[in-house]
Amino acid sequence: MAETNPLTRLATFSSELPPWCEALIGLGLLIAAAALVNFVVRRIVLRLAVRLLPEGSPTPATIVARLVNIIPAVIISRGIEAVAHLPSGVVTVTKNVVSAFIILTIVMALSAALTFVNELYQRRPDAVNRPIKGYIQVLKIALFAAAAILMIAALMDQSPLLLLSGLGAMAAVLMLVFKDTILSLVASVQLTSNDMLRVGDWIEMPQLNADGDVIDIALHTVKVQNWDKTITTIPTYKLIEQSYKNWRGMSESGGRRIKRALLIDQNSVRFLSPDEQARMRRFALIDDYLDRKQEELEQWNARLAEAGRDPVNTRRVTNIGTFRAYVIAYLRAHARISQGMTQLVRQFDPTPQGLPLEIYCFTSTTAWADYESIQADIFDHLLAILPEFGLRIFQEPSGIDLSALAGMQLRPAAEA
Repeated sequence: MAETNPLTRLATFSSELPPWCEALIGLGLLIAAAALVNFVVRRIVLRLAVRLLPEGSPTPATIVARLVNIIPAVIISRGIEAVAHLPSGVVTVTKNVVSAFIILTIVMALSAALTFVNELYQRRPDAVNRPIKGYIQVLKIALFAAAAILMIAALMDQSPLLLLSGLGAMAAVLMLVFKDTILSLVASVQLTSNDMLRVGDWIEMPQLNADGDVIDIALHTVKVQNWDKTITTIPTYKLIEQSYKNWRGMSESGGRRIKRALLIDQNSVRFLSPDEQARMRRFALIDDYLDRKQEELEQWNARLAEAGRDPVNTRRVTNIGTFRAYVIAYLRAHARISQGMTQLVRQFDPTPQGLPLEIYCFTSTTAWADYESIQADIFDHLLAILPEFGLRIFQEPSGIDLSALAGMQLRPAAEA
């Protein structure tokens, strides 16, 4: 018997198979070919491309990796028509799905490219003052919106213009239904692009009873855990419409401000006598101040004496000025006060409640408990040492004060 050609036997064998088996074999070969091409491209082309791309950022490799997915998709889209005995509906659906996948892949690659552009821009020195992150996000939104329309058109096997004409008629309804979503989306872009809010930030928004840490930032809402452990939910767009205070700058600076005033009884303010000035030498913190002040006043008063002016015109040291110098020296010597930030001890206009002497400085820590402890320690000391300078704190009369005064007035009358 003559030998049969292998190709002839293969053709005879394939002709004897049922149609569904031929379709399965064709699909298997098509998928195997796409997988093989994908393997080769990733192992060779992708590795070669990654070596040629700039280092320091994974974004270029991500762009190439996404674009590589297009090659097996194109093979499936073109090869599905060559598979025998497949229903035309299956072929059409497969081609439409693959087309939608290719569109999505291209858009995701473009999105990664935009991210890479933003990364390159942020390396510039002026990027901090003029960020483009918001514009990049708007472009991404436009890209994905266009991709959604094209993908739906590809799946429906219709022209995108047909969908756009329908969307134009529904624009008013969509704006009404998704008003909050659109506002929140725009607000999210602005908050993110301007770095106005992060999870973990301490914010204050009294008009919405929010005072605490941000624990979640979503599209529609921002959750703030208040210090009493309650949670306030704020619509995202409210953070753009209304003002709020973000304490992140304080946390990043490493210091927290102390701004509190002592109300000095103005009746206790006076000049210091020479003996009192000598006793002030006990305070080591103000030795330099007293020496410098004495030299300054002696020069000034000497010129007055030479001019024959009355001694009433001479300048003298005051107890409140000396106390103010002591407070400044005390803050500069305090280990828990930041020496690289503003330090002031200033007077305000006299009031019916006394003369405000404000202490303005920053602690070297931002921890709440430590801050309150340092502030209390400073004012404990200042209140206790104030009488050493002949000064008194103003305090409105209480019932005990009035009772004592009435008793003092009645005692002489009873003795009489």
